Amino acid sequence: MTSEAVRRVRGDSPWEESFGSARAVAAGDRVLVAGTTAFKGDVLYGEGDPYEQARAAFGSALEAIAEFGLGVDSVIRTRVYLAHSRDIDAAGRAHRELFEAVRPVTTLLVVEGFMDSRVLVAVEVEAFDATGPARRPGDRQRTPGPVSGHRDQTADIEQTLEEHDS
Repeated sequence: MTSEAVRRVRGDSPWEESFGSARAVAAGDRVLVAGTTAFKGDVLYGEGDPYEQARAAFGSALEAIAEFGLGVDSVIRTRVYLAHSRDIDAAGRAHRELFEAVRPVTTLLVVEGFMDSRVLVAVEVEAFDATGPARRPGDRQRTPGPVSGHRDQTADIEQTLEEHDS
């Protein structure tokens, strides 16, 4: 059921179509982002590198909440799924670089595997819109609110990721 109270954003995951799911769903003041990997279309970013895969996956998840005008400062929960426990430090480093100032609650899980054996990391993100119900997809105009001014943070996310590349 689709209504004004529940809004959805589709991504470029090939599994969304076959499973009948969305990349992100906003309901009231919450935005939930589905399990996200380092795939963009048919390309897996950071193949063999859990740190790069975590960065790419979180980047895609943050792009999804940006569709509702939210940024890193609105993230309240993350979940990190790993194929191997040996990758905890690498994924944790990527998480810390993005969320250290925000400190969302986080769950870390080691799983049996993913739909594609090259995937080492998948993430989920939950965001809260402190100004009320999340905006429609694509609405990036925000009224300043109590959480870091609620501005479009896509450029900030990209800059943070670039700074850690150097």
